[in-house]
Amino acid sequence: MEVLCRLSYSGAPAIIATSPSPPSCHHGTVRWLSVVLVTVLSTAACGRSPGGMPVREMTISSTPITRLSVEIADTPAERARGLMGRSSLGADEGMAFLFDSPTTAAFWMKDTPIPLSIAFWDRDGRIVAILDMEPCRRDPCPTYAPGIPYVGAVEVNQGFFQRHGVKVGDRVALG
Repeated sequence: MEVLCRLSYSGAPAIIATSPSPPSCHHGTVRWLSVVLVTVLSTAACGRSPGGMPVREMTISSTPITRLSVEIADTPAERARGLMGRSSLGADEGMAFLFDSPTTAAFWMKDTPIPLSIAFWDRDGRIVAILDMEPCRRDPCPTYAPGIPYVGAVEVNQGFFQRHGVKVGDRVALG
């Protein structure tokens, strides 16, 4: 415990001391610092991607149930950036694109070096289309659209949906 008190004072902005001399180490202070540390670490480690985007669990009603961790892109800037420039994506990770109202907007793979699969879902949470998309490094890049209005889409590593038995008609839920 003594080490924690000394480290907490070592030149960093003093959280618990307002005088130039090191604070005495009291169990209450150590407990308070422990709570602060756990809060900061859990906030940083959970619920946010490395890029600062919110992360949520997605469940798909395939057989068996499929679960993955998805970054949430729900602003125009986040949706436009998508997975551009990413060199990898975890095996059970993806990015969900959420829209306020039904859209027929197309996706493209400009500057996205990872082959991806994308599933689009409607207002009822039903998957209406699944497409495979190939990386594109130079314009003109092909676009990928389901040909039907949708309110959300999720990009994953190419082949993920096939490997997990996800198909058109399955339901999507975000936790």
